[in-house]
Amino acid sequence: MLRGLWRTKSVDALIHESEVKGHRLKRVLGPLDVTMVGIGAIIGAGIFAMVGEAAVGASSGHPAGPALIVSFLLTAVACGFTALCYAELSAMVPVSGSAYTYSYATMGELVAWIIGWDLIIEYAIGNVAVAISWAGYFNDFVKTAFGLDIPVWLRIDYRTFVQKGLDLAGVPHLLGVPVIFNLPALCIVLALTVLLVVGVKESAAFNNVMVGVKLLVLALFVGVGFYYFHPEYWKPFAPGGWKGIQVGAATVFFAYIGFDAVSTVAEETKNPRRDMPIGIIGSLAICTLVYILVTVALTGMIPVMELRSKIAEPLVAGLEYNRASPWIIAVIALGSVIAHTAVLLVFQLGQPRIFFAMSRDGLLPPYFAKVHPRFKTPHVTTIWTGVVVGILSALCNIDEMANLCNIGTLFAFILVCAGVIILRFQDPLRPRPFRVPGGIIMPVLGIGFCLFLMGGLNYVTWLRFGVWLLLGLAIYFLYGAKRSALRARTQADRIPAHGAGDELV
Repeated sequence: MLRGLWRTKSVDALIHESEVKGHRLKRVLGPLDVTMVGIGAIIGAGIFAMVGEAAVGASSGHPAGPALIVSFLLTAVACGFTALCYAELSAMVPVSGSAYTYSYATMGELVAWIIGWDLIIEYAIGNVAVAISWAGYFNDFVKTAFGLDIPVWLRIDYRTFVQKGLDLAGVPHLLGVPVIFNLPALCIVLALTVLLVVGVKESAAFNNVMVGVKLLVLALFVGVGFYYFHPEYWKPFAPGGWKGIQVGAATVFFAYIGFDAVSTVAEETKNPRRDMPIGIIGSLAICTLVYILVTVALTGMIPVMELRSKIAEPLVAGLEYNRASPWIIAVIALGSVIAHTAVLLVFQLGQPRIFFAMSRDGLLPPYFAKVHPRFKTPHVTTIWTGVVVGILSALCNIDEMANLCNIGTLFAFILVCAGVIILRFQDPLRPRPFRVPGGIIMPVLGIGFCLFLMGGLNYVTWLRFGVWLLLGLAIYFLYGAKRSALRARTQADRIPAHGAGDELV
């Protein structure tokens, strides 16, 4: 039993299973679609909110200042190590499941389950936080553009309502209980769920439009920022010294989360061996350029410490400081709404495909591996993900959801980098459509950087992560380990359980 926990599934077996009738997804995405999926996932709340915190260093006391440009470059290099590893594995194993599937092929079933369970934190739980944030930006936009203000009890959770000391007098009650929930967050999640059930091609087309709009909005901001640029605002360039740059890099790392979501659509890509590396590396490179241009514009149009007054909306703060036209401010607010929507769409697309892959392997009930007969999408997991994320978005506090996302993402990155190293020794002769340059040096650097960032997380985050993993292990041993499709095949063929270095085809 224990030896069986380290069963691995060969790359050939994974590819073969993806072609089984009834579990086959439609290959409709090209290189542009895949790249836009990556950009849609990466450019979101990070560039519209986190640059202010990193530049000012409000919570850390170590401001990066204009040297935040260097922070973005350092983080891009670090994320690049992991992106290269994702590119190699997704081109080799062009099936749904992302890091879960890669771990199954390299480190065995138990590790695959752990990473699949962990990815729920990055995609589903992370998306709850994005949906809550989306609701706030949406209200800001309709208020600025149309003078409409959604009642606070319809755009906030109960706990936050109480923490802010808001008055319950005007809140409706049902059976004596105040009706307080985040309606916009619930609505946007459910609307995107319907779109994702209809088809991945339609979803990708909608994502392409949103990505194009938010890139135009950021280009407008950069243009305005360069117009108001004052070189004297760059003195001192690094007010927090190297420590400020380092803390800034750790902060903006999470503005890059999302490029790994590209790997979840590998099974729906026309030519994954070519398109996946293009999408993963291309989206990361484009977003890095955008981030640097926005940072240059922002830090040149407003003294960094002036951002303290509006740290959550730094781009709007820069425009207001220079008394820019109200319509420009409204357009930037709209851009933030669109950016959040694109992130929601891509992450809502990714999570169901991980559940789908786990169900196809027998680790979750077969009910979750169903494909819609007409749309050829994993509709069951898409609907369930939408329902759960929507309910949590309506009722939960953003801080509770956001803190878990960071550690889950870094843990997934570590296992992907480790997977590349293991496959180099375990299956060295297999053709690799894309190969991480430099041997195992870059995967090792990727692991080291992720461990460094994980070490900076507080103990409460580690505790919650540990509890989440224990819950996942309980489900695996009570259900998945007994019903694993790989285990059933082993027993049927009367082959003893293989060790971690063996494969079953």
